[in-house]
Amino acid sequence: MSDSSHSTHDEGHGSVKSYLIGFVLSVILTVIPFWAVMTSQFSKPATIVTVVVLAIVQIIVHLKYFLHLDFTPSGKENTIAFLFSALIIGLVVGLSIWILYSANALMMYM
Repeated sequence: MSDSSHSTHDEGHGSVKSYLIGFVLSVILTVIPFWAVMTSQFSKPATIVTVVVLAIVQIIVHLKYFLHLDFTPSGKENTIAFLFSALIIGLVVGLSIWILYSANALMMYM
């Protein structure tokens, strides 16, 4: 393996520091909702909002620190491809659920 191909391969990967930051943030973002649910310190709606918000933040942390998706010129193509894939998967799953729900509702009236 030549040096030029090795350096090109490594520039998309994160450092140990970025992986540790991502890991620590992931643990924190997992422990807080777990604590909120197990201790029942908040009302039910507040607990649900806390879990959902921290889940979204955790998705962003995973995308940035582990999948290295960002909008820098070198990572923009990968990020757009990921977002397009997520959109297609979301449409397929969401519309499938909608179709099944509608079919179930129609069957109930017969």
